Amino acid sequence: MSTSEYVDSYYAASRHPAPSHAPLAGDVDCDVCVVGGGIAGCSAALHLAERGYRVVLLEAARIGWGASGRSGAQALFGLAAGEEKTEALVGREDARRIWDMTVEGLALMRGLIARHAIDCDYVPGQMHVAVRPRQVGELRNWVDLIHARYDYRSLRFVPREELRDLIASERYLAGTFDSNSAHLHPLNYTLGIAAAAGRAGVRIHEGSRALDYEAGEVVTVRTAQGRVRCRHLALCGNAWLGDTAPAIARRIMPVGTYIVATEPLGLERARALIANDAAVTDINWILDYFRLSRDHRLLFGGRVSYSGLDPFNTAQATRQRMLRVFPQLADARIAYSWGGYVDITLNRAPDFGRLAPNVYYLQGFSGHGIVLTGIAGKLLAEAVAGTAERFDVFARIRHREFPGGALLRRPALVLAMAWYRLRDLL
Repeated sequence: MSTSEYVDSYYAASRHPAPSHAPLAGDVDCDVCVVGGGIAGCSAALHLAERGYRVVLLEAARIGWGASGRSGAQALFGLAAGEEKTEALVGREDARRIWDMTVEGLALMRGLIARHAIDCDYVPGQMHVAVRPRQVGELRNWVDLIHARYDYRSLRFVPREELRDLIASERYLAGTFDSNSAHLHPLNYTLGIAAAAGRAGVRIHEGSRALDYEAGEVVTVRTAQGRVRCRHLALCGNAWLGDTAPAIARRIMPVGTYIVATEPLGLERARALIANDAAVTDINWILDYFRLSRDHRLLFGGRVSYSGLDPFNTAQATRQRMLRVFPQLADARIAYSWGGYVDITLNRAPDFGRLAPNVYYLQGFSGHGIVLTGIAGKLLAEAVAGTAERFDVFARIRHREFPGGALLRRPALVLAMAWYRLRDLL
């Protein structure tokens, strides 16, 4: 796949005009070098520049080329690991701090959109839905826990009778609705943050993969055509970082996920599918997620590939999943189909930390990246500036490498996922 242009997605086709940035040529000096031009890297660069740091951002392809510009774009509170697992990982007190920071991330997202006039189709509202009878009780218990333990009141339980008025599908038995969560156009959001960073003084270079770096009091980052010398390095490449930092690459697994976008359905037909225009995701392990676009398409995603291979017709397979939810769309043409990688950790909690006192990294967002990446960039900027308490709450989460080494870790994960697929059917 070429990295010179965006993948052929609905988001790329509907992105706003944005300037391209020349590759790095020669040697430059700065205070902080940020590697990765997704939301995490752009947020870190913006918040660092606003603190007065001289920042250079290196992106291997184009701004938002990876997961940040391809995702299902559901902006959610919390972690993919879930509240109870997070408490088991770090204790209840730190779990509450993490929870509060994810909710702050939702406010930060809205603030960035408003402050920088980012036109990114922001729509409030998100729903989780139950497919199996046992999941109805799970959702009720989850809402009770969120209310009691986290005092979060914008989330409510939605019984089946009300759900049928909101989602025109017989597949779902109950749900939840959160008015504080949202969905948006992820590529335009990322481009908007990058533009704000540029206006704040960040020097952005696209087509500039960071090949490696040499740690020290002054860190040297090498690209094919130049070098960046910096006092601090922020690695924000996630699933695409690769061999730039092998020590952390082994702690995440890139898994493929796929999305289709229908042709425009028209306002009336689109809103008949999702009456409240919320983003929706089921709570299966191998989940489906969907939402409407500004121009009244249905965007439907799911069907993850843990093998790293895509031997099937992605558009057709994802369309069939869509028709299980909305059989009334049998006549709707699929206009776009695309995929990308989600970087998951073994425990589904984000992996933030340091590889040296002045080398930071952010990765492992595990499907909750729209919100977490933005707040993670802000926390990284705080840490570089000498206030690391909030960053270090995340850094205390313990992570393990995927078992099996380079050759066997994917087959081991595929076997584990087969068990979870079976569980989804029960």
